[in-house]
Amino acid sequence: MLALSNVRVGMAAEMTVTVTSVMTVAHFVADMPRVYATPIMILHMEMASGSAIARHLPDGFVSVGMDVKVRHLAATPVGRTVRTTARVLEIDRKSVVFEVEAWDGDRKIGDGTHRRGIVNMVEFEKRFGVKQLSTSAA
Repeated sequence: MLALSNVRVGMAAEMTVTVTSVMTVAHFVADMPRVYATPIMILHMEMASGSAIARHLPDGFVSVGMDVKVRHLAATPVGRTVRTTARVLEIDRKSVVFEVEAWDGDRKIGDGTHRRGIVNMVEFEKRFGVKQLSTSAA
């Protein structure tokens, strides 16, 4: 079974967050504005992208970020609600390209593309010597 055999162009997901002070540029860099930080916007775009296909991957497979081409178009202050969307544009043997957008109400604040690679967690852990953290107490 190919890892992407159940993934289709057009699959989509979105996530909504309320901007908090820990999501702002000022949280990371002194003397900067308290507005939604570009890396956090990208993280939310990546999370929406992964969510769009996660349940369509075989057991033991996950998607990981590989490439981001995003524009941050407008500032968003603390307290505003941001909605990020991701839609599958292309599928190849080992990766998926998404169209991603971020919205503050009716105002688009970010857009671009994001590519996610598909990996088998067991093989990935062996190759890179990393393990998933257990969520249960030992």
